[in-house]
Amino acid sequence: MNNIKKIGLTALAGSLVSLGSAVAGEMSVSGGINTTLKFGKGGGNTSRGIGSDKDVTFSGGGELDNGTTFSMSTTLADNYEVSGSTTTITTPSLGSFQVGSSTGSAAGYYDEEVPQVYEQASDGIETPANKVGDFMDNNHVMYTSPTLEMMGASITLRAGYSPQANDGAVADGGQPTYNATYGSGQELGLTIGYEGLTLGFYGAERENMTPDQSGADDVRDEFNGAWYAKYSMGPISIGYSETYFDAGVTRAIDTVNTAKTRRTAGGIYEDEQMSIAFNVNDNMSISYTVADSTYDSQDDAKTSVTTDDDITQEIDALQVAYSMGGMSIKAYNMEVTNPAHDDNAADQSVTEIALGFAF
Repeated sequence: MNNIKKIGLTALAGSLVSLGSAVAGEMSVSGGINTTLKFGKGGGNTSRGIGSDKDVTFSGGGELDNGTTFSMSTTLADNYEVSGSTTTITTPSLGSFQVGSSTGSAAGYYDEEVPQVYEQASDGIETPANKVGDFMDNNHVMYTSPTLEMMGASITLRAGYSPQANDGAVADGGQPTYNATYGSGQELGLTIGYEGLTLGFYGAERENMTPDQSGADDVRDEFNGAWYAKYSMGPISIGYSETYFDAGVTRAIDTVNTAKTRRTAGGIYEDEQMSIAFNVNDNMSISYTVADSTYDSQDDAKTSVTTDDDITQEIDALQVAYSMGGMSIKAYNMEVTNPAHDDNAADQSVTEIALGFAF
């Protein structure tokens, strides 16, 4: 990975040296308004709530004399704080380099990457699959290779590096503060497309600077991984995904009747998702997803009836979406068993209906 970083930085430096004068660029503004009705959690909680989400995105860019293009994108949330900001330089032959803050980095191309018509399964309840590689979301540089065509298949490589991989959001133009717990992070992703089939493989690692919770003096770095396969044929799309989440934290004993917090609870998480989506017509589509997340405490000593190595959180999600021009109506219902990997937690049923307008 260190060699990859050196190659990427050297290529970027060489491309910057050859930059010519810039052609006049242009700026655009886009956005969306989303109003949601969400209700039902389980355990006797039948509360209902109305939510509102308004995002405005400013985009701009231009082209240099040598064919290199540059672009920027900044999204403002409801409170007018920056929720995402990227600057991208794309060279004619070397690929593109992106520097970002509060963005998805390469992980966004690989986590929970199965067909759905509205939200990912993690919108109903947080899953480790959605957390894979998110420590690279801020303060990072990502390289995307040119797409290579080989025997009818297209191949794209993504590599990222963050000198301070703590997922700490900073203001636009700012730098993250020093974090004594985590050091640098690296990520690598590969996407292969062949006709209607798409395959993706991803891995991310970051330095863990503190000893594990078992009391030992050794320190284990965090590793997250994912792979997926999607196939589309006419109006039908199917997909399967697996993720692996090891925060580098261990514990001697864990119990089945305790809620688990990712990167705090010991052990590892292995998730799998299966999904099918169907376009009924040009305006309406539906999807169904099954997501299982298994927690393994890595404790083989069965010293108590409350200990168990395997606890599975299950999500069944049915979604529907209807669009008409710039307006959309979307909804989902998610049934959750063993939420937060707690064997004693009440089952949950979450329903959301959203009315959206784009401009």
